[in-house]
Amino acid sequence: MQKLSLTQSLQQKLSPQQIQFIKLLQVPTAELEARVEEELEVNPALEEGKEEKEADDQDDFEDDFEIDDRDGIEEYLQDDYAGYKMQGDGRNPDEEDKESPLSVGKSLHEQLISQLGYLKLNERERVLAKQLIGSIDADGYIRRDLEAIVNDLAFSQGVETDEEELENILFKIQGFDPAGIGARNLQECLSLQLERKDPESEEIQIAIRIIDTCFNEFSKKHYEKISRKLGINDEQLLRESIYQITKLNPKPGGTGEEIVKTQYIIPDFILSNNNGKLELSLNSRNAPQLKVSRSYSDMLQAYDKSDKKDKKLKETVSFIKQKLDSAKWFIDAIRQRQQTLLNTMQAIIDFQLDYFQEGDESKLRPMILKDIADRIQMDISTVSRVASSKSIQTEFGVFPLKYFFSEGIATESGEDVSSREVKNKLKEIIDGEEKTKPLSDEKLEKLLKENGYTIARRTVAKYREQLNIPVARLRKEL
Repeated sequence: MQKLSLTQSLQQKLSPQQIQFIKLLQVPTAELEARVEEELEVNPALEEGKEEKEADDQDDFEDDFEIDDRDGIEEYLQDDYAGYKMQGDGRNPDEEDKESPLSVGKSLHEQLISQLGYLKLNERERVLAKQLIGSIDADGYIRRDLEAIVNDLAFSQGVETDEEELENILFKIQGFDPAGIGARNLQECLSLQLERKDPESEEIQIAIRIIDTCFNEFSKKHYEKISRKLGINDEQLLRESIYQITKLNPKPGGTGEEIVKTQYIIPDFILSNNNGKLELSLNSRNAPQLKVSRSYSDMLQAYDKSDKKDKKLKETVSFIKQKLDSAKWFIDAIRQRQQTLLNTMQAIIDFQLDYFQEGDESKLRPMILKDIADRIQMDISTVSRVASSKSIQTEFGVFPLKYFFSEGIATESGEDVSSREVKNKLKEIIDGEEKTKPLSDEKLEKLLKENGYTIARRTVAKYREQLNIPVARLRKEL
């Protein structure tokens, strides 16, 4: 049985302008200029330069059209940024732009192709070799199965071959520089590098045997099994052989002179200590000088004084008004972005004041997004967007904002300490352990408890992994 009913519901939705503002808030300083340039290109009513502050004209301009979206932004972000200072009013003309230097050199694939000339290959073999080189990844490995490359050659190049012929060409490529290039796995990569070492050296001979016959034991650091399997009684000789392996390059492709662009970190905030007084400022690139085109506002005023009200003119004026509205909103959105960034960063500084005064990492308090959101009376998602991809320059260095957030851990005394403090203590304990008998996670848990940090073994494992520290078995040394 079908039934027709009427229900009334209330939904809260962000306007398109508010969504655009949220995206603008998340943009880091390095990308803001590109975003402003994009807006300048699509909106002729928006111009670069200082806004003219003539009272009469400004009042007339405000009367010409209403900015409905401005109220929407202010309702979403109710803040006051009085008392803050901007570092520069727009971009400093005396400030030279730093160009990212480029290293001049050949890419890995170009280096390998150039080495093909040293091989006496016919035209067919050269095609096979180029296909193999093109299949080598950036780290120097060739991970595609030879069977798949055989199929690629048949379909794309019309060249019939088989795995055996292709492998013979691959062996020749593996003789190129850098050593270990073209390997199909780590074991083969290490073996290729060892084969280029001194063949008369006893430790190199043993190192080759370890990789060829005991690679699984070596990867798990089961050194006792290796010595038994290979019949090595000289512990010093085994240690030197393993040392030769650890000196090898597991990613030979990284040694190729690729064209690399040096990137500069552009801090969004600058914090200076003026005789004990902390002063926060925004990077000047966060404060672009923008204004509404005077010619466009004059056109709108001219229409009001005109007697012509034909359809074509109305469409023209509607377009002008739309662009003026958009330009005014964008300028207002940039200002709101500045307010929000400053308010959020100031709240972080106030919360972590002891750290910012001394730079002592142990002074960092446990802090989560909600702590800052409550202080500035904004939504947690807004704080998250500000903290994302933003950084601050201090006298101690440049730090991402995420660096200052961490969960709290309860100590035996009942106080909360930052998880970063616990991680530092964990790293300190592991650095000081006896490497021949590394500490297990259970022993690390007990030692942390003895130092007043009550955490579970699984938390120890989590922190250890976050510090990129392997398990005890893989930290073992001879």
